[in-house]
Amino acid sequence: MLLQRCTDKMRLMTAMLLALLLLAGCGGSAGVKNAAVPQQTAGALSDGDNSELAPVIPAGALTLFEQAAAAMAAGDFVDAELRFKEFLLQYPEYPGAHVNLAIIHASNGNDAATRSSIDSALALDPAHPAALNQMGMLLRRNGKFLEAEAAYMKAVTVAPEYALAHYNLGVLNELYLQRLETALQHFQIYQSLVGEDKQVAKWITDLTRRVAANQRTANVAD
Repeated sequence: MLLQRCTDKMRLMTAMLLALLLLAGCGGSAGVKNAAVPQQTAGALSDGDNSELAPVIPAGALTLFEQAAAAMAAGDFVDAELRFKEFLLQYPEYPGAHVNLAIIHASNGNDAATRSSIDSALALDPAHPAALNQMGMLLRRNGKFLEAEAAYMKAVTVAPEYALAHYNLGVLNELYLQRLETALQHFQIYQSLVGEDKQVAKWITDLTRRVAANQRTANVAD
């Protein structure tokens, strides 16, 4: 049963990642609430309110980034990787492009390249929420659960409405750290941010039941 729940969560996480990967745009470290196509800055979507502080990008380069993001969203990671790398040759200072490359490398199982791309993004913006979220995912895959938690928590600290990091904290706390109450809190935050997610709603119902059962057991023991 636990194995099936873990498998289900990992599948949903993958689907969510593909749906939200464009949020790894070039914005600053603020929230991702008002994601929108930027007019003068690179990034398929802006993941922060400070994107207007970034240098102006020529239309040709912006088009290249958008083409890379579109290829990535379509699942053509080979083409997307080539286009992001071409973009970064011209504009290496954009953390979002490095984050998107990290996602591509992670999908290929290349942890070393994933870490390198994340490090490049965080060197440019140490509080970049999407980069911190990717760092957490990498650390979790490598069994470094407390370090993963720290990365996710920094992501939601700088971007409280970054739903995917709350989802990842829910998964981490339930399946790996066995902190059911904390997992429940993060799944509830995620649900409040993205709207009704039927699968997560089922997990919230189950966790609510399990947390209540644990509390009853603790009261009896006292």
